[in-house]
Amino acid sequence: MSLPDPSQKPTDTRTGSLLILGAVFLMASQDALIKYSTTDLNLGQVFLLRSALVLMALHVIARGSWQGQWRDAVLLWPLARALFLTLMYVLLYSVISLMPLATLAAAFYTGPLFIVLLSAIFLKEPVSRAGWGAVVFGFLGVLVLLKPGSTAFAPLVLIPVLSGFCYAVAAVLTRANCQKTSPLSMALALNLCLLAAGIIITALDYRQSDLSGGPFLSHYLSSLGAQGWILIFVLAALMVGIGLGLAAAYRVAPPAVIASFDYSYLIFATLFGILLFSERPELSTLVGMGMIAGAGLLSYRANTAR
Repeated sequence: MSLPDPSQKPTDTRTGSLLILGAVFLMASQDALIKYSTTDLNLGQVFLLRSALVLMALHVIARGSWQGQWRDAVLLWPLARALFLTLMYVLLYSVISLMPLATLAAAFYTGPLFIVLLSAIFLKEPVSRAGWGAVVFGFLGVLVLLKPGSTAFAPLVLIPVLSGFCYAVAAVLTRANCQKTSPLSMALALNLCLLAAGIIITALDYRQSDLSGGPFLSHYLSSLGAQGWILIFVLAALMVGIGLGLAAAYRVAPPAVIASFDYSYLIFATLFGILLFSERPELSTLVGMGMIAGAGLLSYRANTAR
């Protein structure tokens, strides 16, 4: 990982915060739809069809600059970033039908803690004491949600934790090595990798083994009706927004700041769980969400005050 001088990186905290909030809302919407569709669609189909549509849409968006955008998309660092994001999605979606959205989100959002740690170690990004305190407080909020050591804790939640680590690596790679790569090229690289993952998963005999994930984790392709195609098109539109928003956010603001707003995914995911799946959060879930929201505000104040 080549490490540029942090002082040379452009920083726009307000724009980065707005971009990540929008991208995170779209991510929560997408994941809720994925969970909703697990009884009708196959994981490989989702990656394959969605990414094919996204690539066509991004090609149109690129217009006259498409050659340069595609050339930059297949360079080493954009592809490395895309690979970790693809691993993130594969891990996350492999268990999305097996646990409540709030629990999945809590496990996944150990990722922002990894982001701050990795950016401090590898990027030498300065993090104030208040910033570190906010990260620790937010992580404690995640622990309140997960309840490790209790009977409510299941080893399965370690899969979205690993997914969160992959997300953190991708975020740091974006900041360290993709400063000169446009959000459009990074979105192209991501969907190329997702398309490849879709082809591989669809081609393999992806049997359920001991997981009761239904058709979503089986090797049988689903027959798409009108509703299925509408869902795929909606997921593709959401993916365009997510790809562009995430790439832009981590280019214009320090990962430590963006990581604090990343936690808002927990709130969005919990709300979608209530509205779509009748998942009623426990008191510990509400307490953890409050801690995480407070940590995000504290981190924002700590980083913008410098």
